[in-house]
Amino acid sequence: MTITTLVLTVLGSDKPGLVDQLAQAVADNKANWLESSMSRLAGQFAGILRVELDAAHRAGLEASLAALADLQVSVVEGGAAEDYPIELMLSVTAHDRIGIVKEVTQVLARHGVNVDQLSTEVVPAPMSSDPLFQAGAVLRARAGFDVDALQRDLEALSDDLFVEFGPAD
Repeated sequence: MTITTLVLTVLGSDKPGLVDQLAQAVADNKANWLESSMSRLAGQFAGILRVELDAAHRAGLEASLAALADLQVSVVEGGAAEDYPIELMLSVTAHDRIGIVKEVTQVLARHGVNVDQLSTEVVPAPMSSDPLFQAGAVLRARAGFDVDALQRDLEALSDDLFVEFGPAD
């Protein structure tokens, strides 16, 4: 038996039962659902999940996923993870503006930081109701990483950008 790890991305118009359809296809093909992250955005359901299965069942799983009428599913083989032993949480708050995600991620890339998870939203500021950008991320870095330099570079993006780091949960 040869075990294969697959990463599935799914997208479809949101409605009840989509996750059940996906779970049924995974279980019917003897795949083990290991981890996932799923969300509803603007009426669309989007997700990513990792499964493990005997390589002999891969073709059956892919056929079952392709037959799902309500979901578009993409399948790729999982790879070996690189060594990023330092894990930390990042919180960013600033007045919203076009390009803020690009600016923040450019700084992260320059510092060789890997983004494991990223969640963003725009909310009304408490006092003014002006649009306020908020982001939370789980980051990974290599040994020798300088978190103070990263914080300085992020804060240099604008005067109103607040950056906070903490240990990952």
